[in-house]
Amino acid sequence: MDQALGLRETPHRREPRNSRQLGAVVLPPVRVICVSSGKGGVGKSNIVVNLACAFDLMGKKVLVLDADLGLANIDVLLGLTPKENISHVLEGKRQLREVLVNGPGNIRIMPASSGVQELTRLTDEQKLQFLQLLDELETDVDILLVDTAAGISDTVLYFNLAAHERVVVVTPEPTSLTDAYALIKVLYTRHGERHFRILANSVHNEKAGKSIFAQISKVADHFLDGISLDFLGSIPNDPDVPRAVLRQQALVEAFPNAPAARAFITIAEKIMKSAPHPNNGTVQFFWKRLLKV
Repeated sequence: MDQALGLRETPHRREPRNSRQLGAVVLPPVRVICVSSGKGGVGKSNIVVNLACAFDLMGKKVLVLDADLGLANIDVLLGLTPKENISHVLEGKRQLREVLVNGPGNIRIMPASSGVQELTRLTDEQKLQFLQLLDELETDVDILLVDTAAGISDTVLYFNLAAHERVVVVTPEPTSLTDAYALIKVLYTRHGERHFRILANSVHNEKAGKSIFAQISKVADHFLDGISLDFLGSIPNDPDVPRAVLRQQALVEAFPNAPAARAFITIAEKIMKSAPHPNNGTVQFFWKRLLKV
C-alpha cells in the first residue's frame, strides 16, 4: 500500500479535519492542490507560479512545493537562488523551515534540487519522512500548490494521491493528450482516483481549450467507467508569457493585463469558488500542526 494512501486515514484517528485553529480563530483547512502533466514541456511549473501569484492577490497565504525533486524549476522561473533545498532536509543537514524562501508577494517556496537523481525515486521511508517534515512547518498556509514532475513515476503518483485536488495540464500536442490520459488512467485503475480537473495551456482561444478537453474526456468516459473530468479552463497563447519567463517573473506580476494573466486570475477564482470533491483524498500534509481543535 502506498504511503500516501495509508496516511489518508491517519487524521481520522487523531483530530477533526474540518477546521484548524490559530488562537481563538478557527480557519478552514489547507487546500492541497497537485498540478501534474503526462508530458514535460507543457508549461506546468509556469502555471503553478502564476496560480500562486493569483491566489496571493486574493489574499490567500500560499506555499509552493517544487515536487520535481531532482529537476528544480520554480526557483529558476522566479529568479531565486536558494542556498539549501529539500535534499539538505532529507539528509538531515537542515530543518524544513530553514530552506523555505520568499517568492513574489507573500508566497513561500519550498525549493527542490537539481541533478540529484536519487530524489526522483523516493523510498517508502522517505515518503513518510517527507510528510513528517511538512508537519513541522509553523507557517500559516491557506493553499499548498504542489508542482510535480511530468510522467507517471512513483513519486508523481505519490503526490497526486496525497493531495485533495488534482489538476492535469494539457496542450494541443497529441503527445500531451495521450500522456495526460496515461497519467489519469494509472491513478484511476491502480489507485481508484476518479476526480480530475483539466487545464488546457497554450491554446488559441477558449473554444480550442474546450475542444482539447472534449477529446480527452471522450476517451476517458469510454474506457474508465465512473471517472469525473472537469474543465478548469484554458490559458491562451500569449507572447507576454515567454517575455515574463525571460525576466524571471510571474506573468501575473510582470504583465498583469496580458490575456494569459487575466486567464490565471479567472482560473484561481474558479478554484476558490469550488470545493474539493467530498470523495477526494483526505490527507493533510499539515494536519498535525493545523488541526488543533
